[in-house]
Amino acid sequence: MFDYLKGKIMSLNSNSVTIEVSGVGFKVFTPNPYVFHENEDSIIYIYTHIREEEFTLYGFKYEEERSLFLKLINVKGLGPKVALPILATGSVNGIADAINRENILYLTKFPKIGDKLARQIILDLKGKIEGVSNVISSYNEELFEVLESLGYKKDEIKKVVNEVPKDLTIEMQVKEALKLLLK
Repeated sequence: MFDYLKGKIMSLNSNSVTIEVSGVGFKVFTPNPYVFHENEDSIIYIYTHIREEEFTLYGFKYEEERSLFLKLINVKGLGPKVALPILATGSVNGIADAINRENILYLTKFPKIGDKLARQIILDLKGKIEGVSNVISSYNEELFEVLESLGYKKDEIKKVVNEVPKDLTIEMQVKEALKLLLK
């Protein structure tokens, strides 16, 4: 299994990117291909899905997304093709919060998720993804400290810090985080 691919993004499609690594182009399905930029070097965290006649790569900008994706595809009745749109339309923190609070209404807003599957997700994952939603990568420590110095509480900051794109300058990250905090 691959952990990540590091290379140049060659093209973006509506549900995938092509990344060139050492002269080989890999098509990687991703929840939001537009977080990547063409002709830029990037790292994509990979999940390799192998079945009888299928070899598919699913990729994520952040390890937290991949971690949640792996937990979702272990739910009975939920495969990669259903889990990917969940991550495309929801945030890691929002999904984790909905599962832990048993918010069936939130989960059923995702494509192909009905009441029965939403209940199964909650049954299988409640209490098991708290670490995913509260992860603060070392990259975001500076942002966390800035927001804390502005007087925001740690719980408030944890909810928004992973929502802020990591490829922005610290000033832009602070602006984005403040927008999210003021909602």
